[in-house]
Amino acid sequence: MDVLNIYNFMSKKLMMDKTGHGISHIKRVENIAKKIASEEKIQNKEWEIIQACVYLHDIIDDKITENIDLAKKEVIDILKESNAKEIEIEIIMYIINNMSYSKNLKKKITLNKIGQIVQDADRIDALGAVGISRAFYYGGSKGHSMYNDNNARPISELNENNYRNNSSVINHFYEKLLVLHTTMNTEEGKKIAYQRTETMKEFLEKFKNEVEGNL
Repeated sequence: MDVLNIYNFMSKKLMMDKTGHGISHIKRVENIAKKIASEEKIQNKEWEIIQACVYLHDIIDDKITENIDLAKKEVIDILKESNAKEIEIEIIMYIINNMSYSKNLKKKITLNKIGQIVQDADRIDALGAVGISRAFYYGGSKGHSMYNDNNARPISELNENNYRNNSSVINHFYEKLLVLHTTMNTEEGKKIAYQRTETMKEFLEKFKNEVEGNL
């Protein structure tokens, strides 16, 4: 499989992204996936599939495209052009179709080891110092306020259709980001996610003190 061709396709698609899901995000997810894959003893052929999933997972995301069906067709076309086998295409499409947080809100979708690594890596990039930066970057791109007086919604009330309708960036931490570490699949993913979550908790405590004037 020609993963460089897939990477170049992704670069053209995401080069103008202003939501925190651009090329730099993809590169970070790839590095995290490489670390997890090393711990999981992933083989070279499996690593190619992981790379393809990492490069393509946001192309079909509704945060990025308004026409998901067209985006999926383009992804399948580039995979065929890149000499991916039919079974590889099936695996890749299943993973990127089912790995998102929103798809798993009400019922966790079972992914194979490759999918679990990609899912963990993508979610870890939403955590820690980078995750904090991305949250405010995305919120600003959508016109969300930094914080307000509205309470964060219980996780049980969230579903695929409403979870992005958060009232502020800070509430997004409590409605999603602070619980992401509990959704990790791999042991290495759990370890990294826990560390990054602690960083966010420290930030939120400092943020709260500064907002309330506790200087």
